[in-house]
Amino acid sequence: MKRLLTGLLFAVALAAPQAYAGMIATEGSERERVMTLVERPEIAQALEKMGIPADQAKARVAAMSEAEVASLAGRLDALPAGGALSNQDFLFIIIVVLLIVILL
Repeated sequence: MKRLLTGLLFAVALAAPQAYAGMIATEGSERERVMTLVERPEIAQALEKMGIPADQAKARVAAMSEAEVASLAGRLDALPAGGALSNQDFLFIIIVVLLIVILL
């Protein structure tokens, strides 16, 4: 009996439909997303350091074509949220963990 129930449980688990996650589009346009990014204080400071005043950056975004804005927004979506570890960083973390394990 137990074997039958286990078999039925596996059959139901395998027959269940899979769920797929994906990005959901927001209400605002891509141009608004890019414009909001340009208006952020830390981004405005970085642009100022590169010699681009904030109002000029906003004007440049406004002058972009829809294809250019979509391309820029797509590249923004592809950026890692918290940064990415390089192989060197990963190796350093592994060495530190191993040293701690050996010391303990």
